[in-house]
Amino acid sequence: MRDYLLTLCVTAAVTYLLTGPVRKFAIATGAMPEIRARDVHREPTPRLGGIAMFFGLCAGLLVADHLQNLSSVFELSNEPRALLSGAALIWLIGVLDDKFELDALIKLGAQMISAGVMVAQGLTILWLPIPGVGTVALTPWQGTLLTVALVVLTINAVNFVDGLDGLAAGMVCIAAAAFFLYAYRLWYGYTIEAAAPATLFAAILMGMCLGFLPHNMHPARIFMGDSGSMLIGLVLAASAISITGQVDPDVLKLFEGSTRQATHAALPVFIPLVLPLTIIAIPMADLVLAIVRRTWKGQSPFAADRGHLHHRLLEIGHSHSRAVLIMYFWSALIAFGTLAYSVHSTSMWIVLGVVALSAIGLVLLLLPRFTPRAPRWAQSVVPPRYRRRKPPAVPVEAEGEAVEEREPVPAGVNGATAIGHRSRFTDRSKAGARG
Repeated sequence: MRDYLLTLCVTAAVTYLLTGPVRKFAIATGAMPEIRARDVHREPTPRLGGIAMFFGLCAGLLVADHLQNLSSVFELSNEPRALLSGAALIWLIGVLDDKFELDALIKLGAQMISAGVMVAQGLTILWLPIPGVGTVALTPWQGTLLTVALVVLTINAVNFVDGLDGLAAGMVCIAAAAFFLYAYRLWYGYTIEAAAPATLFAAILMGMCLGFLPHNMHPARIFMGDSGSMLIGLVLAASAISITGQVDPDVLKLFEGSTRQATHAALPVFIPLVLPLTIIAIPMADLVLAIVRRTWKGQSPFAADRGHLHHRLLEIGHSHSRAVLIMYFWSALIAFGTLAYSVHSTSMWIVLGVVALSAIGLVLLLLPRFTPRAPRWAQSVVPPRYRRRKPPAVPVEAEGEAVEEREPVPAGVNGATAIGHRSRFTDRSKAGARG
């Protein structure tokens, strides 16, 4: 655990320290696209944050290779080299897209090629564990197609959710933390060496996200761009593929005893193993809904719009920061709820806890729709939004003079300016003369 934490800290430190110079480089090279209709930020912001994240990945792998307890991962497995090869290719395409806005089909082809590069070097799904059946071996073609599909889906899911400051990096960090705990439990608890690469990948992914988040929180000073979102999506997919395709469930000795007992014992382990969509459930749901929505409207599935989950939260009335925190909450609830269930599947307290937290999440989600008003005796202790508003005073006209009517100023969403034009006077000279 100490070596994993050291690798995480080095990755986070390198990513954090390089993000500042990368921001200056992005500004100097003009990697600051104009604000699009679907964007929620108000000022042009540099991209190319994925450059710092990629060098953080390289630093994490280099440090792990020189640590005594982690060097065996590079000696016994070719997966770290496969990850680095695929990550370098997808990162390069992302950098070009951040600068020159590549076509969506070109990026899709690059994602498939990156996945193929990892498959060619051994990072592929070899078998699938199925409850009640056991381990099902896959043919090389089946494993390749399934691996490429998982990589492409994960990359695009993370890319789709990258719409608010700090949203993608935070959600992937939460997913990586849950995945790290699960993979470390398999490696340390069951002494399965094949789970070591996935544990290392998850630790490095956490470091990449933690190092970039201070620069990307609202208001963001730099965006990760496609060079960052596709990169962390590929690393997350590589972790899932490594632990799904390389860890033999038969080693866990789950199929001993009766069929019912074996199925019950294997179920909590199969949940995170079979294409761990539970870890990226929120981004994947956003991806599926976006494809259905755009296809239903007769648009291309790659056409950008403002219908993502984070856009809907802003339309409901949540501020930028609150919308990000709500997405964090649901990601953590699903990821760590699944992790807790895989450890103690027979405990009803885990199920009740997940249900209770889900109810709390629904209340927070719908809070702007139902804004309660505090009683009069509590007006001084509650936030201003929950206080009773005083009726506006009716202006009294003086003799021979009419009160000048103010031009109505449009309000933002819940006092924020995440959507719509910022409320401001058109003529500042007149604004200064009034009042």
